Order: sequence, then structure tokens, then C-alpha cells
Amino acid sequence: QVQLVESGGGLVQAGGSLRLSCVASGSIFSRCAMGWFRQAPGKERELVAALSRSGSSTYFSDFAKGRFTISRDNAKNTVYLQMNSLQPEDTAVYYCAADSTFYNSRIYYTADDYDYWGQGTQVTVSS
Repeated sequence: QVQLVESGGGLVQAGGSLRLSCVASGSIFSRCAMGWFRQAPGKERELVAALSRSGSSTYFSDFAKGRFTISRDNAKNTVYLQMNSLQPEDTAVYYCAADSTFYNSRIYYTADDYDYWGQGTQVTVSS
């Protein structure tokens, strides 16, 4: 079992930055591929970025490319999402997700691929 707790959300002005953190409990974090998703009111949950269990492979949705980075620190059981140049359309609840996998470099793209979810952290970007 893995429990995920996100933090770092908040209110920021357009053009600002936030770093989200997701701390995982349990001993299998290093065997998990990780993902950050977001869900805005009235919209479906969408993938923001994903990271393989080895950290060697990453994926960013088009809206995140060039602005967001994803990283992990296995010693701290933590995955990060650094978000720069935030815009009002980035306003959403951001969720951390984990999938235990045998594959070091595999990326997972859909919510159904992930076994474990955090409770979410609100990000609000004002114009």
C-alpha cells in the first residue's frame, strides 16, 4: 500500500511559480512510476506530467511543456512538480498518483493506470 500526501498548492498571480510536493508512505515508492494530474471545475481529470520509476523517462502534456518539470527524490519518498509561468487556466486541483511497476523506464498516461492517489491540492492562479 502507498499513501500519498500533496502539498504546496495555493494562490499565485499569473506569471508566478509554485512547487508541489507529494510524499509517499510505505516502502515501495522507489518501485512506482509517478504522475501528476489536475482537474478543473466541470472538466475531466487530465495528466500534467509523468515520471518513470527510475526517473529516466518523463512526459509532459502540451500545456505543461517548457513551463513545468517533474522530479523525484527516492531517499525522501517524494515527487515534485515545479510549475513556472502559471496562468489562470492552470487553476485546478492537482493530484499525485502512483503505480507500482516492474518497468524502470515506463511512463503511464491515463488515470486508470494508477493504483494510488493523493487527496489533491488546490492551485489558483489569479489574472
